[in-house]
Formats: sequence, C-alpha cells, structure tokens
Amino acid sequence: MKEREHTESYISRAAACLMETYNRSPVVFSRGQGVRLWDVDGREYLDFTAGLAVCSLGHCHPDVVTAVKKQAETLMHVSNLYHIETQIRLAELLTAVSFADRVFFCNSGAEANEGAIKLARKFGHEKLNGRYELITMEHSFHGRTLATITATGQSKFQKGFEPLPEGFRYVPFNDLSALEYAIGDKTAGVLVEPILAEGGVRVPDKGYLRGVRQICDNHNLLMILDEVQVGMGRTGTLFAYEQEDIRPDIMTLAKALGNGFPIGALLATNEVASAFTPGSHASTFGGNPLAMAAAEAVLNIFLSEPILEHCREIGAYFFEALKSQMANRGIVRDIRGRGLLIGVELSVDAVDIVRKCREEGVLIAMAGPQILRFIPPLTVTKDDVDRVLDVLDKVM
Repeated sequence: MKEREHTESYISRAAACLMETYNRSPVVFSRGQGVRLWDVDGREYLDFTAGLAVCSLGHCHPDVVTAVKKQAETLMHVSNLYHIETQIRLAELLTAVSFADRVFFCNSGAEANEGAIKLARKFGHEKLNGRYELITMEHSFHGRTLATITATGQSKFQKGFEPLPEGFRYVPFNDLSALEYAIGDKTAGVLVEPILAEGGVRVPDKGYLRGVRQICDNHNLLMILDEVQVGMGRTGTLFAYEQEDIRPDIMTLAKALGNGFPIGALLATNEVASAFTPGSHASTFGGNPLAMAAAEAVLNIFLSEPILEHCREIGAYFFEALKSQMANRGIVRDIRGRGLLIGVELSVDAVDIVRKCREEGVLIAMAGPQILRFIPPLTVTKDDVDRVLDVLDKVM
C-alpha cells in the first residue's frame, strides 16, 4: 500500500513544477463539506473564504454534485456548433430572474468581463457613433486578461504588462461628480462593481448606482455591472443591483454561479446583445453541458430555498458582532460590508492575523494589505460565526 503523502511533500513537488504566480498558504486540502475543509494531514478548518466567494452554497453541495455526476455520465462536451439543452435551460432561468434578455456563457469572471468590454465596443461602433472608451473605478478589479487588468483601476496589476490597450479612464469610486466630469466624446459606457470587493470591500453611498444609471441615461452611455463577486446572493439579494432598483445594460457573473465549477456569464438587454452576431465572439468551452448542469442546480437552490433571507440574517448578526467585539481595538479603523461580504480595515498589516487564524483552524481572506475579508458560504450558522469571533478575539 502506497504511503500517504503529507503537506511538506506536496509543497516540495509544487515548487519544482508550478509557475510561481501565487503566494500560497502552506496547506493542501483533500476534501470539503459544507463550510468545512480538511487538509491532507487530516486537520479540519472552518472556511470563511469559500474559494474566494465561489462555494456560496458550501463545499460539495449534494444537489450540485448529483447534477454534475449525472451530466458527466450523459454528455460532457459538444461545442457551440450545436444547441445545448442545459445551456438553453440555464439561459431561460437567468433571463427570467434578471433584467437581461440574452446570455453568453464562458468560463470565468475575467472572460465574462472581457466579453462585456468587447460587447460595449461593438455596440459603440455600431450604435454610438464609434465611441469605444469605458470609464472604470479606482481600486476596482475586473480580471487578469490584458483588457481586464487595464480596466482594473489598480496599477499594481498592470505593472510589467505595458503597453496596455487604450480606451479606459479611471475615476474615484462613489463620486458621481468625478464620473460625469470624465465623460468625453469617445465614452461608450461605465463599468462598475456595486461594491469594490477585491478593492477593499468599499461600499458606496445609497443612491450611488442610481446616480450612475442616471448619468448613463443622460449621456446615452452603457451601464455595465461587474457582479462576478457580489452577485449570486453574496450581498443578500440574488443580484446586488436589485437593492438600488435599477436595470443595467450589461452584467457579468461567475464565481458562485457554478459553486466550484468554472463558469462565467455575460448578460445583456436585447438591444445591446444585438451587436454580437455570429463570429463576433465565441468560447470553445463556454456553456458546456457540465458547467450548465452545475449552475442550473445552483440557481434552482437559490430559487427554492431561503438562502437569501439566511444571508441577510447571518450577515447582520456577524456585522454587529464584529462591531461590538472590535469597538475597543485600536488597530481597527473601519468595519464595512453588506450581506456576507464584510471587510475589517486595520491600521496594521493583516497577513499575520490571517496566518494565525489559519493556524487556529479558521480560514479568512484579505482585500488589500490591511483589510480582512470575510466571504463565507451563505449557509454558515451563528455557531460558525461565533467560532470565528472567538478565534479573532484570541488572535487579535
């Protein structure tokens, strides 16, 4: 019988063959269930990262597992040369519960945002007198392709990849005056996250998104929402834009849509989607039967179970408990968030706190050098939250 490998062995093997593009924690996970993970050494962890806001229904949700297994035994891939039954069903579901009339499926959030940029430019060339520029926000994050790092309003992601594509302007987030001032004769649209998640869990003032919508209407611009991280229930509603009672022209989804299975989606109105014609955009694996089966199961769970109500309830409990517990800690500058996307801004680097929490069996993330980010599965309980609070109290 082959001897089971331990963490150190796997890390050594990784160092010899993987490109060094990540600062990985020294952990190798072997299985997950619900809000818990176990590493190859058998240690248990409470997971408040959810695979970076991906596993919002918890690890290995039985309905998603069943759907993927059943689909894998039936049909895995045929390409978009043909109609795909599960793709049609998921598109019908997404358009029924959102502003959108049309959907394009891909494999990630970056790919969805890349598609949104292309769609906006194509629409601009055909319907907006050739306009092509997009205004995006400082501290935003839209992905790692060349176009999406350029759309991202953080120079640290762009360094070393110059020259960057033209056609992007940056303005401060949550500043409607700056946005309006930046509009020029080449502006085609505004690309914005309802909450800057990777950019520090920055929550805008109430009415900000309505203001963006109004500015876009006044200047005949496209409003493009990146809901890759904040969509699919993370903020307490299925889509974050619903809380401002607006309708975008384009929206992107990914992450929690597949609950662990890679998927991205580009949603748009009929008018805007018409700019894409056969041959103008494509994805070999986009909308493949396996991803569609996983996402269909995910969406049906959201529509049939009180996940959103639970997210709002537990999110409020966690937020208030954090405020109470951290009130007298001098290193805490701010606590902000919505639903189960919560950030704690510190006056010191957060990396040691993240490390010490991991050593205590609790996984949390960061959203910048001094910001703790809590993005657990939406199925967490008050007992899970209390466990995290206890560990935080001990560590801090």
